[in-house]
Amino acid sequence: MFRCGIAYPRCRWIMPLLLVFAIIFDIIAIAAQSGWVEDEDARSHYASMWEQCRGRNDQWYCSTLMEFSWAQAVAALMIIGLLILIVAFIIAVLAMCQINIGLMPVTGGLLLIVVVLQIIALIIYPVKFNEEIFEGQYYYTWAYGFAWGATILCFGCSILFCCLPNYEEHLSGEAKVKYIFTSS
Repeated sequence: MFRCGIAYPRCRWIMPLLLVFAIIFDIIAIAAQSGWVEDEDARSHYASMWEQCRGRNDQWYCSTLMEFSWAQAVAALMIIGLLILIVAFIIAVLAMCQINIGLMPVTGGLLLIVVVLQIIALIIYPVKFNEEIFEGQYYYTWAYGFAWGATILCFGCSILFCCLPNYEEHLSGEAKVKYIFTSS
C-alpha cells in the first residue's frame, strides 16, 4: 500500500522556517558593508545599499548613497519589506501552531506585498546605479544575491500559504489516508 501526497503536518514547521531564512537573507542584504556592486577588479570601487567607496589598498574614500533619492527609495522599500516579512512570520507561526486557516491567506498576502516591494527595490538599484554611477564593468555581489534569495523565498511561501487552506484536514491530521492500490 502506498500513501499519496506530501506530509502536510511537516508544513507546520517548514513554512515558518523558510520565512526565518528569508528574514536572515534580508538582514544580510541590508546590513552588508562589502557592497552590492563591485567593479571588475574589485580593487577601486564598490557600492552597498548605503554607500559607495573608491580607492586602493588602505586608502578608501567612502560617500553616502543616501543623497540620491533612488537610494533612499531602495533602502525604504527593503526595510519596509523586512518589517512586513517579520510581521508575516509572526502571523505564520500563530497560524501554523493553532492551525488557524483564516490567517494563512493573510500571511500569503503579506508575503506578496513583500515580494512586490523588494522586486521594485532590486530593479531600481541596478538601473539607477548604471545611470548615475556606472564607470566600467561591474559585478553584483553575494549581498545583492541574498536580497534576491529572500524575495524568491517569500514568493514561494506566499503561494504555499495561499494554497494550504485547501488542505486544512491534512494539516490537522484528520484526513483519511488515500491508497493507490487496495486489495479486496
